[in-house]
Amino acid sequence: MAMLIVDVEGSGLDAKKNSILSVGALDLAHPENQFYEECRAWDGAHIEEEALEVNGFSREQATDPAKQSEADLVHKFKDWAQTLEERTLAGQNVSYDRDFLAAGAERAGHTEWPFAHRTIDTHTLCYMHMIKRGLTPPTDPEKHHSKLNLDAVLNYCGIPEEPKPHNALTGAKSHAEVISRLLYDKKLLPEFDQYEIPWL
Repeated sequence: MAMLIVDVEGSGLDAKKNSILSVGALDLAHPENQFYEECRAWDGAHIEEEALEVNGFSREQATDPAKQSEADLVHKFKDWAQTLEERTLAGQNVSYDRDFLAAGAERAGHTEWPFAHRTIDTHTLCYMHMIKRGLTPPTDPEKHHSKLNLDAVLNYCGIPEEPKPHNALTGAKSHAEVISRLLYDKKLLPEFDQYEIPWL
């Protein structure tokens, strides 16, 4: 059971114009091996109020000159991740996290980014799990696409919705727990041990 669970909080949704603000991660094979760092937005990055409402950072915190740079955070994450045996990125809507890390690495001047384009998405795992159990995944009647956001996936796996505002390490732990339950029918982290797996 190995993969790199990651959650990035950013100043918006566009990896090219917005900045990383925090990164939470853990090694699924050794979930006690965790990573959490915050940084200030890079100079000139767009900071969207809607993003700050989600992640709970104030504009002052997002631009705090006492915080490390985005480049320093990305270097730290890369160094930590390279100690892991398996570095396939996994999480909810993990293409967002992958793209922000890659854009941050490019801004930081990395020439060799050690992560693959291929990822493992908890949305897809949950969608497949529901189908295999004969269930119909929920869809948005207006937008005509899947409604399996992180809270819906957590609820399906027997876990309450994630606390607000959204924290990157809490997010990574949530992703790891649902992956363990969906793929292996096993609980993973002590924070979630009180919640039973509904389909067992």
